[in-house]
Amino acid sequence: MQDRSTGLCWIRLLKGKNAKALAEKTIEVLTPFKGLIYKITSDNGIEFYEHKYIAKSLGIDSYFAHPYHSWERGANENLKGLIRQYIPKGSSFEHLNQKDLERILNELNNRPRKRYQYLKPIEVYYSMKMDRKVAFIA
Repeated sequence: MQDRSTGLCWIRLLKGKNAKALAEKTIEVLTPFKGLIYKITSDNGIEFYEHKYIAKSLGIDSYFAHPYHSWERGANENLKGLIRQYIPKGSSFEHLNQKDLERILNELNNRPRKRYQYLKPIEVYYSMKMDRKVAFIA
């Protein structure tokens, strides 16, 4: 998941594309931001079947990109490309654990981004006032 306003991201290890597990993990990760989040935009994968449950639990709206329109979720596609620098496409996830993902997450959240005038997402996040709403993409 990634906050579109700051570029801050969260990565969690799931076992397969289980919609219920993804929903529970999403709620767990985003609950501290409840009241700041106003929408989530997802792709059309089966893992987002529980989108109504997520939306209701967090008090947000849920949107979907059009099928085969990846440009509607450009920030997410960019993030996937950055993650693929650490975990190449086709790699097995069997050897990964949450500690490995936390290392990747730390590097990504502390990596300067051109779109933020070369500030790191963590710097952008902490420089913003926390009383404004943010939008996450999953």
